[in-house]
Amino acid sequence: MKGVKMKNKPILTMVKTVVFVMAGLTTVVSCTHHQVSPPIISSDVENQTDADSLSHLTFKGIPIDGTLREYVTKMEQNGFTYKRSEDGVAMLVGDFAGYRNCIVWVGTLKQQDLVSKITVIFPNHNTWSSLSFNYFSLKQMLTEKYGKPLKCVETFQSRYPPDDDGEKMYEVKFDRCKYYTVYKTAQGSIELSIEHEGVTRCFVALSYYDKINSNLRRAKVKDDL
Repeated sequence: MKGVKMKNKPILTMVKTVVFVMAGLTTVVSCTHHQVSPPIISSDVENQTDADSLSHLTFKGIPIDGTLREYVTKMEQNGFTYKRSEDGVAMLVGDFAGYRNCIVWVGTLKQQDLVSKITVIFPNHNTWSSLSFNYFSLKQMLTEKYGKPLKCVETFQSRYPPDDDGEKMYEVKFDRCKYYTVYKTAQGSIELSIEHEGVTRCFVALSYYDKINSNLRRAKVKDDL
């Protein structure tokens, strides 16, 4: 999330390149899940699972698929306002999950006009209390919808744990706050995180990655090897 130079656009790249390296942690809250033996699955459930794996992840009920122009048109029909496009990424603005004027980035595969990811940037926050409330309220609703997260890290990577609201926001602005939660489904993955743009903007980001279309690029890369 560091080094955002152009207004708004680099946020998508920043959000999708979350680094999962947890070195020198001092204050850590993590999600841990015990493995259990898989239940016996009936053929009906197996068939449903197969069908789910062949469908696309959705955002606002819209499958994450199709060309950029097609997807933008569907988003406009859902009440979002198109702002601009550049380098295979479109920017829209609209209301989402009870928050007004969210920025939505629609991203395509490199060198292919096929939508594969969506990132929502929620409104800026000036206090840790409001920023963390945004994060944890969304996390609760996502967990209710998608189940227990695959991975969850909530830590401040500072020498001493921050004590008050101001200190916590300071750590966010200087990239020492690592809060993210990852959910995995048959259709793709969803990532919730606390992000920042320099020292001026602190916000929550929510990204959706479609499995089918993301795997297309992976397959093409493998073919080139």
